[in-house]
Formats: sequence, structure tokens, C-alpha cells
Amino acid sequence: MEKEAEPREVNADTTPTADAEQVGDKDVAIAMVGEEGHAIDPAVVRRAVRKIDWFLIPAMTVGYGLVYYDKAILGSAALFGMTTDLRLSIPDPRNPSAADTSRLSWATSIFYLGMLAGLYPTSYAQQRFAAGRVLGAVVLLWALVCMLTAAVTSHRGLYAQRFFLGFVESAVPTGFTCVVSGYYTQREQALRQSWWFSATGLWTVIGGALNYGFAQISGGDLHPWQYVYLLAGCLTFLFGLLCFALPSSPVSAWFLTKEERFAAVERLRYGQTGVRCPKFKLSQLREAVLDVKIWLVAIMMASAYTVNGAVSGFGPLIVSTFGWSTLESIVFQFPLGGLCFIAILLTGWLGSRYENIRIFMLILCCLPVITGCAVIWKCEWKYHAAAPVVGYTLTGTFGGVVSLIITIGMSNVAGHTKKSFTSATIFVAYCVGNIVGPQLIKSQTKASHYPELWLGLIICYCITILASAALYMVLRRENLKKESALVEDEAERAKLAFQDLTDKENPYFRYVM
Repeated sequence: MEKEAEPREVNADTTPTADAEQVGDKDVAIAMVGEEGHAIDPAVVRRAVRKIDWFLIPAMTVGYGLVYYDKAILGSAALFGMTTDLRLSIPDPRNPSAADTSRLSWATSIFYLGMLAGLYPTSYAQQRFAAGRVLGAVVLLWALVCMLTAAVTSHRGLYAQRFFLGFVESAVPTGFTCVVSGYYTQREQALRQSWWFSATGLWTVIGGALNYGFAQISGGDLHPWQYVYLLAGCLTFLFGLLCFALPSSPVSAWFLTKEERFAAVERLRYGQTGVRCPKFKLSQLREAVLDVKIWLVAIMMASAYTVNGAVSGFGPLIVSTFGWSTLESIVFQFPLGGLCFIAILLTGWLGSRYENIRIFMLILCCLPVITGCAVIWKCEWKYHAAAPVVGYTLTGTFGGVVSLIITIGMSNVAGHTKKSFTSATIFVAYCVGNIVGPQLIKSQTKASHYPELWLGLIICYCITILASAALYMVLRRENLKKESALVEDEAERAKLAFQDLTDKENPYFRYVM
């Protein structure tokens, strides 16, 4: 259910003042707003939400943009001499006239193996300790690892660098998803998750422009790809300093007044999703592991993100096989990134404006990806071919697919330990998709248009559609079961809101579709 509570006036000075971090196994919000519902002033709510938006969203958009840019650099750096310098492309032993790019594939995939290793530990750390301090420290380490890429001299050294880079970057997307779920209502989450995740498309364009500029460098002691990594590391360092200012929840949001903090927390009571609980609960972990909804979301994410694994690591290289130059191949990332950016924002806006259309939009966004893969695979790859570039651009709607998967996954769980597990699991699936994607590219099959890649992506998106339909049925059934068994009691609803109950434990929680 996505209906908002009706806010009315309240005097924040009369609210409880207990230490928000000393609440035992309950939500930190309960120390501020208590177990009873309070009327809040709509003007204060609007002011608080506006401040939260301006503080969180630009920072998260830049942060996730750096995550995406950092990952995608490899595809462009490969065109700047990195494949030669680090011997990422070697003659195929079975066919010396052909190139074997399996080392480049593994360099792309190993990043996600590192992220897999880091997701659950960093998610736990951000729940247990102050999120801003954990995130800030990890991001500064990420900046150092990124800049050290310029010192790598072999493909083995690149493998090690990519693993540790993935490990430290794992803290960012999981942290952002939990931040949004703790600051915003279920209805608002679709738009806010889409805002920061839209950096996937936006930074495809920005990163492409930066890489185009670096491609013009012909002098200096370093190669162009080394300058790219040094810039990315410096930008990441500045973002890491900003992360230390991130409050763990609206309860401790220093940029809000006392009255605004109260309103920002109280307005979340109706949705029953909670704010934050630093205590790790084994019971919630068990429930999450056995929850079919989480695993359907994971299947959707793993299947949908295979396209990114191929596009971010090999996109410019694939486009260059259509007869376009290095610089032209980079420029063709712009329309892909633009469509990705628009798809993410549009689906986020529609999902916040209209109830229960998110899964429908997700399935709809899968169709252009399937079409684009089929066009690339089956059209003629002649010199300066236009059709495969159009098909390549169409795959950009994958951004809307994965943004909706994140939103659907995070807005349909409650209980902070369960939220943390869900967030980490979504991005574990994200890693699986990104690991599988590059492995579908076999350089030996270039003449036949990489059939394993395009057929594999089409199958994956069909799996995404089927899993989405199954999830819709599960969520609908769960809502009907809750509604048939419940007698509404507003006092009980208000009391249960900040007890850190899971979506299954709380009879007033409703799933959004």
C-alpha cells in the first residue's frame, strides 16, 4: 500500500529526547517519535524532504557515477593501448591470425568477484557502525586502489587491482539503497532510487566525454589510459571526504532542524518500513534466506545485468568492429548512455506517481533490450554499419530494468538486518550478471557476430520477464493474505511501525508491485 499519512501540526519540542542509539533491538526512530502516532505540519514535512533531497541525491548521484565510471573505464582504456601494454589481447594459439581477449574478459569479471567478497561484510559494517564513517573510510581506500592502476605493468597485476577495487566499491551501492529506504516512503523510493542510479546513464555520457578528451593526449610520460585512472582516483578521493558527513538516518540528520528531524521520521510511520536498527538479528537473517521474494529479485537482477557486464567492459570494442574508429566508438556511447539515463528517470517518476505499475514497466523495458540484441546479431556488420549501432543503443533501456529491480526489492522488505541482507543479495546478483556477461564474448566468433553473446542476453532477459511475472503473483498473494486476516487498528499500526519488525512479522506492511 503506498498511501501517504496525512501530516498535521506538531510541536517538536514536546517529543521524546532519549538517545536514539540506545534503543535495544528496536528502531532508532522510536527514541525520537515514540510508539504513538503524532500529527505533523505538512509545510515542515515538505521542507524536510526538500533538504534531504538536496543533501543526499546529488552526492549519491556523483558517488554512483564514479562507481560506474571506474568500472567502465576498462572498455575505453582497452582502446588507448592498455590491451597492448598489459598484454590483455594475445594471438589465439589455435588461430594465430586471430586475437584472444580472454584476459580482458577476466579483468572485467574479477572486479565483480572482488565485489562479491565485499558485499556482505561491508553491509554488516554499515548496519553495525556509523554509516558515514564506514563509507568514508572505504571510499578513500577505493580512491587509492583506483590511482594505483596507473602503476600496473602486467595482466596479473591488473587482476589483483581489479579484485581489490571491486571489494572496496561494494560498500557504495548497498549503502545507497539502505539510505534511500531509511529516509523515504515506499512511494518516494522509486523516484529517489532512480535519481542516484541514473548516474549509470549520465556517467556513460560524462565518462565518454572525458575519455574522448584523454584520447587526444599524445605527449607526457604516461599513456592516456593511465591519466584516466589517475583522474578517477582523484575525483573519488574528494567524494570520500564528503561521505564522512553522511548521517546514518534522519534521526541524526545534522542538516535538519529539530522540528524537521521529527517530521522526517514521523512521516515514515504509515509505511511500516522503519528507519534504522544497528543491532544484527539472526532471526531476520533466517527469514531473509528463506524468503522466495528476495531470490526472485536476485534472479531478475543477475539475468538483467548480464548486458552491463558485456557493454561496460566491451562496448567500445564491440562498436569498433562495425567499422568505426576508436574515437567514433567512444562517441557512440553517448546515445546509449542518454537512453539509459532517460529510462531510469522516467520509470522512477512513473513508479512514484502511479501505484503498482513497477513490475509492468520492468517487463516493458526488457523488450527493447531483446530487440536490440536481435538487431545487432542478425544485421549486416558492414563498414560504418548503422543498424547494429541502433540495436546497441536500444540496449540502453536495461537501465530502467535494473533500477526498477532495486526499487522493487528494497521497498518490499522491512527490518534493518533483512534490508541489509536484501541489499547485499541484490548486488551479489548484480555481480553474477556482470561476471557472466563478459564470458559470453568469444573473440573467435567475431566473424559470426558473437552469437553466444546476443543469444545469451536474449535468454537472460526472457528469464527476467518470467521471474518478474512470478514475483508479481507472489506479492499479490501475500497482500491478499494480509488483508483477509487483519482487522485495522490505527493505534496498533502506529505502535508497530518502529519496532524493527520484518515485512512478514508486521501485519500492516503492504507490498508494492
